This record gives sequence, structure tokens and C-alpha cells, in this order.
Amino acid sequence: MIEPKLEVPAELRDLAEKTIDQAEKAFGMFFDAASKSMASVPGSGSEMSKQALSFTEQNMKAAFEHARKLIHATDLQEAMRIQSEFLRSQFTNAGEHMRQITGGVMSAASDATKGKF
Repeated sequence: MIEPKLEVPAELRDLAEKTIDQAEKAFGMFFDAASKSMASVPGSGSEMSKQALSFTEQNMKAAFEHARKLIHATDLQEAMRIQSEFLRSQFTNAGEHMRQITGGVMSAASDATKGKF
């Protein structure tokens, strides 16, 4: 069975690429502003917030890269391969992020209970 080609005009691919670039730039500005805002907040909770913001930024960058790859897919099989790779990497990253967050929470809890007993 021959996989049909995705017949997407070059103009549409170019428009999609430009739209992704604009959205990525807007999110970059948001993350810059959020990082600057968090830098002024003292306390241990702000470290976890900074870490969560960093994870979110990494996820958004991965999503933009994924979108760029998808708009250049030439057939359905390639699009499904790209999607599968993206989902696999996102699950791996989510697990790593959860391990790091859990480690941070456990460390903070341990620090908070020191000296109380």
C-alpha cells in the first residue's frame, strides 16, 4: 500500500512557520517577564515556582520544535513517526520533571522538620 503524500502548498507551510515563530517569540517574552517577576520573590516556594516555570518553558520549546517538524512532514507515516517521537520524549521529560520536583519537596520537608524533634 502506497502512503499518500500530504499535498500542502508551500505558501501554507511558510505561513505556518511564521505563525509558529511569532507564537514562540510571544511565549519567550512571557517567560522572560515571569522569570524577572519571580526573581523578586523571596522564599523557598519561589525556587519550586522557578523550577516549574523552567519545566514549562522547556515543554513549550519542545512543542514549537514539534510543530515545525510536523509542518514539513511529507506523508502521514512521517507525521505519525514525528508525533510518536514527540509523545515519547514528553513522557520521559515529564517523569524526570516529577522526580526533580518530588526530590525538591522531600528536601524542603526534611529541612523544615530539622530541629523540630
